[in-house]
Amino acid sequence: MRPVGAITRGTTNPNRLRRVDNWIAATLGGVLRRAPDPLVVDLGYGASPITAIELRARLGVPVVGLEIDPERVAAAQPYATPDLQFRLGGFELAGLRPTLVRAFNVLRQYDEADVPAAWAAMTATGALLVEGTCDELGRLAAWVLVSPAGPRTLTLASRLANLDNPGTLAERLPKCLIHHNVPGERIHALLSALDAGWRAAAPLSVFGPRQRWRRAVESAREAGWPVLDRPSRWRLGEITVPYPAVAPVS
Repeated sequence: MRPVGAITRGTTNPNRLRRVDNWIAATLGGVLRRAPDPLVVDLGYGASPITAIELRARLGVPVVGLEIDPERVAAAQPYATPDLQFRLGGFELAGLRPTLVRAFNVLRQYDEADVPAAWAAMTATGALLVEGTCDELGRLAAWVLVSPAGPRTLTLASRLANLDNPGTLAERLPKCLIHHNVPGERIHALLSALDAGWRAAAPLSVFGPRQRWRRAVESAREAGWPVLDRPSRWRLGEITVPYPAVAPVS
């Protein structure tokens, strides 16, 4: 099967995707446990297989790393195990039928118009897709949970000790939203609400950034934003909302 897609830059680092991996384990762990074949695909793992190795360790289920670059696939083979394989493949998923696909820092290099087709290809066999972007060290991240019926949720996550303000997360929005962080768009309104709550909670900084972030999320919820997760996730620097609440207007 001919791989579908384009070769990415391939940059990666150990622990770069720990935030999204931990979220997957906490939020979708039940889905994987109930699946008769809980296969997870790490699409576009890059020049090093480290993120696929970490994903297998964190989830404890079989993982297949897919890369469109044959040299990267060959370089990863020494790290293969019975539950961790590396194959040539792209958005067509090399004919696999996984329960879950993680595609991080892949669609960022594509045009926004290419996103719906890529989402559709990766969920065509019924898989859930976690697609998003993060910075080089994994301190800022954002991802969308996509089902075969379309996008379900958006999650924003950060290492709070390094967070200047919630608006900083705008630079790591997924391709489907990054060009819509402008007045009049829902994602801009959400980030603005979090920024306002963050500023108002400045006195709580003496108790640490977690307390300040928690109050910022509470303020957004009080303002009417449909926050889906619980304080136990907020303290990790996360907020999850339904995707329709932030979907592009135009």
